Amino acid sequence: MRVRRRAGRAGRAGVAAAALTLLLGACSGNGASDGSAGSAGSDGSDPGSASGSASASGSPSPTGEATATSSMPAVPVADPEHAVDPPGEREGRLWSADVLVQWDKPLDDALVRRINRLRGVARTERIGLGQVSLENRVLTVAAVDPGDYRHFTRAEVADLQEAWDRVAGGEMAIDESVAKRLADSDGMIRLGTDADAPRLHVGAYTPQIPTIDMVVNTAWAEDIEMASGNGLLISTDGAAPATIRKPLQRLVGKDASVQMLDVASRIGLDPDARLTAVPTGDTLGSLVGTYRYRVLGGGRIAPEESWVAANIRTEAVPILGTVTCHKDLFPQLRAALLEVQQRGLADEIDPGQYAGCFYPRFIADTTTLSNHAFGLALDLNVSGNQRGSVGEIDRDVVAIFKTWGFAWGGDWRWTDPMHFELSEVRAVR
Repeated sequence: MRVRRRAGRAGRAGVAAAALTLLLGACSGNGASDGSAGSAGSDGSDPGSASGSASASGSPSPTGEATATSSMPAVPVADPEHAVDPPGEREGRLWSADVLVQWDKPLDDALVRRINRLRGVARTERIGLGQVSLENRVLTVAAVDPGDYRHFTRAEVADLQEAWDRVAGGEMAIDESVAKRLADSDGMIRLGTDADAPRLHVGAYTPQIPTIDMVVNTAWAEDIEMASGNGLLISTDGAAPATIRKPLQRLVGKDASVQMLDVASRIGLDPDARLTAVPTGDTLGSLVGTYRYRVLGGGRIAPEESWVAANIRTEAVPILGTVTCHKDLFPQLRAALLEVQQRGLADEIDPGQYAGCFYPRFIADTTTLSNHAFGLALDLNVSGNQRGSVGEIDRDVVAIFKTWGFAWGGDWRWTDPMHFELSEVRAVR
């Protein structure tokens, strides 16, 4: 059954709120934090506390609402404009997600056929992969066919019918810890730094395949400005994934990233892979392009030398002096700092508390890139503007930076008031 979408954000949130929630037997009233899966409430709240929830056994809920095994119609379609055909009940066996290959463009059918013929390759699934910047975290979004992709997920996720119905209906499946950091009070997440970046409703909390942070259906790929079919999931079934690495890399070429997901599941990435990020959106996508890098250890990375040579510069700017950033950041950075200076606010920025711009490493204690890895962010007045605080930085300085196309970390749900990142390219005259 489909329901007519009401106009506006409140309507979409209302549709999601009206749908029943589902908790697996492994849950104990605290959502998916224990690695199980559940659907998110419209406010991003803990699904374990939602009234009228259904158990995995299919028994009726105390409120009499439909349960997982009910003959009632499927969950309403939250976003008909981005809906695909519902997947129906799962059929066939599950496959292990062993290797993930990413290109910066769609792969052709002939190459997929050659990969499928490699010894050790048991099953493949083509998906879209792109990287979005959300509050200085560069996260990977996968655009998938819900009915096919689910066979590569954990059993309890694959069998969570409502989650895949929601993805087919235009909502997002995402790890709960990521959603709680990024979703607004309506359970919506903006996929990108651009002001017109699409906003998606969190439809389900589900553990994700290693290195993938969130899943949407293929109807979203164009709006997110990500390639469709530029990724390939590979199952080696009974064979060790490492046995296909060399022949696979020879086949796909040096420009493709080949990650062993059994390694990534333990440490967050495959340190032997030449990793690839293909940022989406008008700002990040157009400025960064394809970003290839290797892991050096200690949280450091080594971007491809040709990318650094083409994009990173060291130049002088007002107040801060000499800084190293992305070449396309400088016009707006100079304009913002010059206006700060002209308005008599230069003393509000301490050059001794500047903590850098181009910083090729992961966010501390993670395997996640930040916009610093691209040279498109800078940290100011570090000591008085720590994460989680309201910050001491002068709000007139903040307003000037916003005028010149920068987003401020003090506006985020988990604040980072020292942080400014380019969110919009603007002409400087």
